[in-house]
Amino acid sequence: MKIGFFDSGIGGLSVLHLAMQALPDEAFLYYADEEHVPYGTRTREEICTYVDEAVRFLIGEGCQSIVVACNTATSAAIEYVRGRYDLPILGMEPAVKPAVQHADGKRVLVTATPFTIREERLHHLVKMVDKEHLVTLKALPQLVVFAEREEFDSPQVRAYLSREFSDLDLHDYGELVLGCTHFTFFRPTIADLVGPDVELIDGGEGTVRHLVDVVSGLPSEGKGSVHYYRSGVPQENKEELEFYARLHAQLDKALMFDKED
Repeated sequence: MKIGFFDSGIGGLSVLHLAMQALPDEAFLYYADEEHVPYGTRTREEICTYVDEAVRFLIGEGCQSIVVACNTATSAAIEYVRGRYDLPILGMEPAVKPAVQHADGKRVLVTATPFTIREERLHHLVKMVDKEHLVTLKALPQLVVFAEREEFDSPQVRAYLSREFSDLDLHDYGELVLGCTHFTFFRPTIADLVGPDVELIDGGEGTVRHLVDVVSGLPSEGKGSVHYYRSGVPQENKEELEFYARLHAQLDKALMFDKED
């Protein structure tokens, strides 16, 4: 079967990367809405329009299930597109619940885009699981901009994160939630800045486990493949494909960092 992945930019590749490992025989399509990235400062109405366009495109390309691999798009538009289309559409959710469960009484820092941070969806989730009021919310919009420039561990990135974390006593924190799929690219850099006593966690693995359950029992393509699109335009030439190869290599590095840690 064909499985579609959608994000405002490159962030959703972090979830696609895991899905390609979990479902190596499936055919994947990845749609990056590069014309409108970043979503974190957009209005709900704008995001719903963009997500609807992407879902229609992926269905038109034969996708039988779709992953909205973007926390911001999920917050703004997942119920909207689920109500319009009759196929499984999975979304992302910041991994607040497992973070709180693992925190062992220490505080939990949830990082995300400004849109996700201010949305009721996240605040409702925090209210449901954060009975001891351990969660701090922190918007990191510039990380999306850095990621789209393939800038993952520059002095500018480190200076930005240091400024954003300067008002926190990180010794009080046991968990840091990466609540934007772009942020996964920065795992080694963030981990180095916050120190070994803070565990980094995101929702990508949970989403992929859910995807595996959804597609189990359905006919497989039997041959692994992936095709990339930028706002509907296929990415096929050598330079474009090398761009995605570099990003997957960065994700391999980030995931290997976690295993070594």
